[in-house]
Amino acid sequence: MPKIRTQRTKPPPEGFEDIEDVLEDYEKKMRDAESETHEGKRNVEGVWPIMRLSHARSRYIYDLYYKRELISRELYDWLIKQGYADANLIAKWKKNGYEKLCCVRCIQTKDMNFQGSTCICRVPKAQLKKDVVVECPHCGAYLFCARLNNSSYDLKAVAVALLQTSL
Repeated sequence: MPKIRTQRTKPPPEGFEDIEDVLEDYEKKMRDAESETHEGKRNVEGVWPIMRLSHARSRYIYDLYYKRELISRELYDWLIKQGYADANLIAKWKKNGYEKLCCVRCIQTKDMNFQGSTCICRVPKAQLKKDVVVECPHCGAYLFCARLNNSSYDLKAVAVALLQTSL
């Protein structure tokens, strides 16, 4: 969560006004996700919407600075310091092989069932079963493993699999 700004804190750097509306929308969605009831859900499913929103907000800031180069280094550092983005996750996105990492917890080996293994979302899609929807147990990220004709996706099979898992 971003830190609360008071009159004693320094004002945000130049350019923050341009992205403030988007960040406020993420904050509203985050509050809604935090206040959402967890009845009828597994224990781990309660934090999945929060993890997804945190990932999306961090990806937004990462793309603004590294991909589209629309914000300054000063603003980027300020956003990281204020807690608008996950600095550890962004640091991993900059490394080869981690560009699509869903959360930092998925690469930690201590929380896995088998010693030295990683999360199911880190397994290459070529090694997963065909027509299977895999859900990351840590953050709820979906992996669609339905493949036809050299890694093109069968969207109908994915939609059917999603409907079956949600029922």
